[in-house]
Amino acid sequence: MSTYLSAIPAYGRDYKSAKAVLADWVAGKDFLVQDYQSSGYVNINDLPTGTVLNVRYNRLTKVCVIRGQA
Repeated sequence: MSTYLSAIPAYGRDYKSAKAVLADWVAGKDFLVQDYQSSGYVNINDLPTGTVLNVRYNRLTKVCVIRGQA
C-alpha cells in the first residue's frame, strides 16, 4: 500500500519544468512537506520505499510525481 505526500521546493526555490524538479531531487536537495498528516523536509535519502511524493512547482500550478525506490 502506497503512502502519499505533497511537497513544495524548500527555501524559496521554484521550477519551470518537471525535469528541473527531478534534477534537484536526484542532487539531494530538500523539499518541504505540505500535508495535513506530516510536515518537515524530505529529500531523496529520506523518502521511504513505496511513498509517492507529489511536488508542486511553477508557482504551485503543476505537479511532478516522484516514487520512493529501494
